Amino acid sequence: MAGNNFVIEVEKGKDASDGQPSIGPVYRSSFAANGFPAPIPGMESCWDIFRMSVEKYPDNRMLGRRQIVDGKAGKYVWQTYREVYDIVIKVGNSIRSCDVVEGGKCGIYGANCPEWIISMEACNAHGLYCVPLYDTLGAGAVEFIICHAEISIAFVEEKKINELFKTFPASTEHLKTIVSFGKVTPEQKAEAEKHDLKIYPWEEFLQLGENKNYGLPVKKKTDICTIMYTSGTTGDPKGVLISNDSIVTLIAGVKRLLGSVNEQLTMKDVYISYLPLAHIFDRVIEELFISHGASIGFWRGDVKLLVEDIGELKPSIFCAVPRVLDRIYSGLLQKISAGGLLKKKMFDLAYTYKYYNMKKGRKHGEASPICDKIVFSKVKQGLGGNVRLILSGAAPLSTHVEEFLRVVACCHVLQGYGLTESCAGSFVSLPNELSMLGTVGPPVPNIDVRLESVPEMNYDALASTPRGEICIKGNTLFSGYYKREDLTREVLIDGWFHTGDIGEWQPNGSMKIIDRKKNIFKLSQGEYVAVENLENIYSLVSAIDSIWIYGNSFESFLVAVVNPNKEALESWAADNNVSGDFESLCKNPKAKEFILGELAKTGKEKKLKGFEIIKAVHLDPMPFDMERDLLTPTYKKKRPQLLKYYQVSLRFSWFFILVS
Repeated sequence: MAGNNFVIEVEKGKDASDGQPSIGPVYRSSFAANGFPAPIPGMESCWDIFRMSVEKYPDNRMLGRRQIVDGKAGKYVWQTYREVYDIVIKVGNSIRSCDVVEGGKCGIYGANCPEWIISMEACNAHGLYCVPLYDTLGAGAVEFIICHAEISIAFVEEKKINELFKTFPASTEHLKTIVSFGKVTPEQKAEAEKHDLKIYPWEEFLQLGENKNYGLPVKKKTDICTIMYTSGTTGDPKGVLISNDSIVTLIAGVKRLLGSVNEQLTMKDVYISYLPLAHIFDRVIEELFISHGASIGFWRGDVKLLVEDIGELKPSIFCAVPRVLDRIYSGLLQKISAGGLLKKKMFDLAYTYKYYNMKKGRKHGEASPICDKIVFSKVKQGLGGNVRLILSGAAPLSTHVEEFLRVVACCHVLQGYGLTESCAGSFVSLPNELSMLGTVGPPVPNIDVRLESVPEMNYDALASTPRGEICIKGNTLFSGYYKREDLTREVLIDGWFHTGDIGEWQPNGSMKIIDRKKNIFKLSQGEYVAVENLENIYSLVSAIDSIWIYGNSFESFLVAVVNPNKEALESWAADNNVSGDFESLCKNPKAKEFILGELAKTGKEKKLKGFEIIKAVHLDPMPFDMERDLLTPTYKKKRPQLLKYYQVSLRFSWFFILVS
């Protein structure tokens, strides 16, 4: 692989020794053949990213939102970089007037909006830890984060204020000030005061810092700028410490990457902000846009209105998670089918012709300009008409969806890979490289990558087709898990971050994600599921003897194979006038509904998240056993074998329609 165009080998692999698995060669992007790109001179911190753009592009449009007139959304109204800077300074002075000092923890809770970015930049200005709060991590997650991070001030979307109150009284040990992005009702003010908290509407809070001028501390690269909480296998979220250096280094690498493929960002680029700023993916994309003096327009917070917002904003870069692109794909197929036989035939011919030319090596814009103009231009217009690059991240994008969009969207469609711990982008596929379809591309030019063999899963990093756990090294890596040095030591070993994902190097230097090392997987919406933990919870259901739960990154829900308790199921059948022996009961749809209901009941009692609730079951009257190679001698589940057994069995083929 060392001789291809996209990665270079910088260190040889190592054979297994002293009980340690073998390690594959270390590779880096060929765009870093002469060394990693240095950060932009003078850019030492996230505050510098913003400050330098204000100095360079003061009158550029920075943050925009749609003006609502008589209940109807109008055009985007913009604040310039200078205007945003002036508000940031006011917010920063107001925060400091609430006795929050350098190193203090500031929570931000709510949907993306200009106030979110302004609050974040105020944190950057005064050396505060910006700590996003979000409730998709499950019941009690917001309360846990406030208490664990010791947050003293929280900026909150107006409609989330009452949700924040649910964390009382536990959170009030640390939380002293709440700032609404909008208004505050008299009832909310009374509730806050009852717990000795100050609560301010946005405009009133800005006035706190008037006539005050707190000096800005000197920021260092090693300073932590944000704590991003991510789901953990033990139940409690983990606080990932991200430094200024991580984000500044990432921006330098992405700038080198885009420049190397002639797709540089400029101050004329426009981005639609709708993916959660509470996740690292969107946070670093917006930092990247700010570093170029580009424009960020915010959606209205309603997925049903997103297409309309895109049409009005006309973004040039569109970032998405696979679920969004899956919806676009399905919507386009429906429109094609509804257009009649002639239009469908024309579409199919145009698609086949353009794809054929792309496979021959032609760039997407040169593969068939006439097909783009006559057939595919409507797809481009559906995304506003100006999109030149679609970037998918957070979970794997189905190959057929990626291929389809590469042909019809009239723009580059790239797939990336990264984790919160690696500051998002670690790999990204390259424009006009159809051979990278179904992969996440080569590494970005600011990290080193190697595979580590996983013998127990038969993955060999030194094989002719190298497979193993993806390990990453570089300045983009996180600084550790907050207050969890034990967990940090588990994944950060000698400077190498062990991702837990199994990768396979492709001959062209791109990476393909093929498995997870541990029994934890990611659903299509980007949420991680700790399957053993869930199985332990669902095993509390008295009507079942055993359960195997399955999900994958192409679906948004979980399914399960259940061995029902014979006595419990027959008792339920008798009470509900359902006839049949145990085997026939297991095939009865009513019995499946009963078991699903019992599982859901336990899930709610244990306060599981929505995506952790089982959505479909197959009832197997025969217990999992060693004879079918489904269990180890110590009765542990053999998950690959369970998947193979239930997938290929014709009796259960209906079940795997849900998960294929």
